[in-house]
Amino acid sequence: MVLVAAILMLTACSSEDIQATQTTSSTVETTEASSSSIESPYQGQETRKIKALSQDDIDGLLNGSGTPFGGLAKPAELNGYPGPRHVLDAVESGEFQVTSEQLVQIESLYEEMRSNAIKLGKAIIEAEEAIDTGFSSSAVTENSLQQNIAASVELYGQLRVVHLNTHLSMIDILHPEQVIQYNILRGYSSGGDPCTNVPTGDHDAAMWQQHNNCP
Repeated sequence: MVLVAAILMLTACSSEDIQATQTTSSTVETTEASSSSIESPYQGQETRKIKALSQDDIDGLLNGSGTPFGGLAKPAELNGYPGPRHVLDAVESGEFQVTSEQLVQIESLYEEMRSNAIKLGKAIIEAEEAIDTGFSSSAVTENSLQQNIAASVELYGQLRVVHLNTHLSMIDILHPEQVIQYNILRGYSSGGDPCTNVPTGDHDAAMWQQHNNCP
């Protein structure tokens, strides 16, 4: 009887020890997984085919849009230089009016920009894939890395020029009051005082100020 009681007691203790060990182990694993001082903000991105590019980046590059890398045309767009795609969308929705001549110019400008951007976008994807493959295959060398990075940087620079030049050209197509209307439709702040912030291009500064009722 005493022997049976002892066995039962040992069994109970063993079960409690196992449960305690499992609980401790689970707690340690949870703590290690959730509170590391070097926890990466890139978790999940290791499954990307090209680690440096999100799917949105890739789609944007393949479609010739200005959205990749946080916005390729921001210096122009946010300083009052309209983008052709947004103008065309606003015209289609009836929110923005242009002349037939302006419409032809804007459509032509947009198509040329998009064609050039798609070519460069595909090349950038290939360059970034080469960089990624070098590391994933452990075949990367200092020389190959420099070459691939240089190629990607050069292409990226060309792509930015394509997008920014397009915004620059829009200033020569639209009238000053249309530029102001565009920025209002886009929801930007006033963009500063139009009497002092005169866009560069073919517009005469005095005429711009007259259109904007400047003193």
